[in-house]
Amino acid sequence: MANELPIDQLKEKFDALGQDINVPLQGLLYAKPLTYWDYIQTDALLNLQTQRTTQPDEMVFILYHQVNELLFKMILWEIDQVATKENLSTEFFAARLGRISRYFDMLTSSFEIMGDGMEIEQYMKFRNALAPASGFQSAQYRLIEFASTELINLIDARFRETIDRNTPFEHAYDHLYWQAAGKDHKTGKKSTLIKLFEERYMDDFIVFMQKYNTTNMWSRFKSLPEADQQDLSLQNAMRHYDHTVNVSWVMAHLNAASKYLESGKKKAEATGGSDWKKYMHPKYQRRIFFPKLWSHEELQNWGINNLEGYATLTSPMSIK
Repeated sequence: MANELPIDQLKEKFDALGQDINVPLQGLLYAKPLTYWDYIQTDALLNLQTQRTTQPDEMVFILYHQVNELLFKMILWEIDQVATKENLSTEFFAARLGRISRYFDMLTSSFEIMGDGMEIEQYMKFRNALAPASGFQSAQYRLIEFASTELINLIDARFRETIDRNTPFEHAYDHLYWQAAGKDHKTGKKSTLIKLFEERYMDDFIVFMQKYNTTNMWSRFKSLPEADQQDLSLQNAMRHYDHTVNVSWVMAHLNAASKYLESGKKKAEATGGSDWKKYMHPKYQRRIFFPKLWSHEELQNWGINNLEGYATLTSPMSIK
């Protein structure tokens, strides 16, 4: 029968583990039935929100960022499958790239929740209790960047000519584009924001940078058959991911921040003390994962007139 329990297959599995199949089968006699709330850990998940102030809309702010972090985890989960896949096929790569892009599309469109979901007066009150914490300190977002592209594309544009594959990772780390945002723009010294961030994550970042140095999304794309790299639909999918992460999502974030930080007579500073506009705007930092998939003109105008989106390719780019 089709629904017959495959005892022989189960026995083979546990024999390979050196275990007697009767032991786990006996355990099933005492197992509790699985429930949705136990499987999803609903109670734990819904008790992870701790407000720092009495402002009700702070809960919106907390929950929104926690949802972001869950989506970041989903993205990293898919990227890791691409990075570690033996005999990577174009079909597998394209399917995971599609998943990753859909997650970021969701992130981009979701900024209306934060942009229109909090009273400005409430936000300007509770944000003062958050300093020096900042969205800058999302470690998972940094990991997504490291896992998406060659490290040189994340180096501050002013220093790219001085760094190559022989540069120690620690030195490259200190010249990443976001290091500028971690320094007090008035004194030039590292702010508490980045000091705390580095104490918690820098060692992990260095290890992760090394791991993805040759297994990032671009490197894995380049490992596909040359004919598949020239596939128009795949190149457009890569461009969509690049533009969504580094222009559309960033600008949605910037516009949401501007609504609140520039709402009063006096312009507010970021809680981390950075020059947030120059740090966030893609035309300044030029965050581009796959520069070889963009024309010279597109690269020159990166982040400008972004609301019109970008043109899909009608003929494949020649990649060398």
